[in-house]
Amino acid sequence: MTTAEPRWQQDLEQYLSYLRFERGYANRTLQTYRQQLSLFASSHQPSGTEPAEFSWLQQTETSLQSYLANGRRRGLSARSLALTVASLRGLYRYLQQQQQVSDNPAQYLTIPKPKAKLPKNLDIDTLQHLLSFDSSDDVLACRDKAMLELFYSSGLRLAELVGSNINDIDWHEQLIRVRGKGSKERQIPIGSVALKALQHWLSQRHLLLGDATPEADQNALFLSKQQQRISARQVRQRVEHWAKVQGLGQQLHPHMLRHSFASHVLQSSGDLRAVQDLLGHANLSTTQVYTHLDFQHLAAVYDNAHPRARKKT
Repeated sequence: MTTAEPRWQQDLEQYLSYLRFERGYANRTLQTYRQQLSLFASSHQPSGTEPAEFSWLQQTETSLQSYLANGRRRGLSARSLALTVASLRGLYRYLQQQQQVSDNPAQYLTIPKPKAKLPKNLDIDTLQHLLSFDSSDDVLACRDKAMLELFYSSGLRLAELVGSNINDIDWHEQLIRVRGKGSKERQIPIGSVALKALQHWLSQRHLLLGDATPEADQNALFLSKQQQRISARQVRQRVEHWAKVQGLGQQLHPHMLRHSFASHVLQSSGDLRAVQDLLGHANLSTTQVYTHLDFQHLAAVYDNAHPRARKKT
C-alpha cells in the first residue's frame, strides 16, 4: 500500500508541469526549481509532536526571510540564495493565479546581489590552434571539428547544438535554425569555414548511422559512436578531449566557445543589439556582460600600444 503524496508536493508537481508544458522551461531549470523548493519544504516539516503537515499556504514573508537568513548563516552563496528566491516567487505567483493565495509572500524578499562573473573566452590565436587539427581520416575527428567550428561560428548553446537536425541548415542562405530557451526559434548565420566542416562531416555521417539508430535520431545533425543523437555529456567530453590533444593547458567547455564567439563579434562590430539577437538573449542586460570583456581587451591594447600608457622599465 503506497502513501499518498502530501499536498505540498502535489502543488509543487502541478507548478512544475505548468512551467514545462505552458511556459516551455528547460529540464535543467525544472530540476533546479524542484530541488530548491523541496529543500524549503523539508526544512519546514513539522516535528513529531506537531500533527499538521507543511503547507505552502501557511508561509509568510517572515518565515521566508528567516529561511534565507539561516541560509546566509550556513554560508550559502548569493547565487544559491537568488535561486531560492526565484523559485519561491515563481511558485507563489502560480498559486496566486490558481487563487490559492491572495498575496505573494516572496514578492519583497531581499538578498545580497550575486557578484557578476565575467564569462571566460579564448583569444583568436588560441582558437585557431584549437581548430587546426587534421580531421581527414577519422570520422570522430571529422564530426568533432564540425561541432567545434559550429560552436564558434554561430555561438550555439550546448543544448541547441545537440538538438539540431540536418534539415535545420539552410545551405543556400548559409543559416541554421535553432530552438533556444523557452522553445524560441532563431536563425543564425554559419561561416564559410564551419559550412565546409559540416559538409565534410555529413559526407562521413553514414559511418555512424545504422540499425541501432532510433527513428527519432535519423535526422540528428550529430551522431555518437552508439549510433544515436550525441548527448550533451558526450559533447563536453569531446571538447575537453581536443583541448588536451591541442595542448591548450586549460579546461575547455562548450560555453567558452559561445563566449568567444560573442566577444569576438562585439570587438569587431561594436553592435551589442546584433550580438543579443545572435545569442538569443531575451534581455539586453544579459548581453551587456560582453561589453566588460570588450573593454578589458581595449584596455590591454591601450596599455601595450599607447606611449603615455607604457610603464617605465
